[in-house]
Amino acid sequence: MAEALPEERRRDVFAAIVAAQDGGLKVAASHKHVAAEYGITPAQVQVIEKEGLDAQWPPLDS
Repeated sequence: MAEALPEERRRDVFAAIVAAQDGGLKVAASHKHVAAEYGITPAQVQVIEKEGLDAQWPPLDS
């Protein structure tokens, strides 16, 4: 699923999740928005979000 996406793409998705939530979207709404934007499922977004949080991907490490 999400793991099949290249890491660079997953990092882009993660940055979009953070940006959407920083922009005021609630978690569920941000997942739907990013899923539609990247052509993936909300479940894939959740997996990528967890991976990014666990690994402290940018923009979290800045």
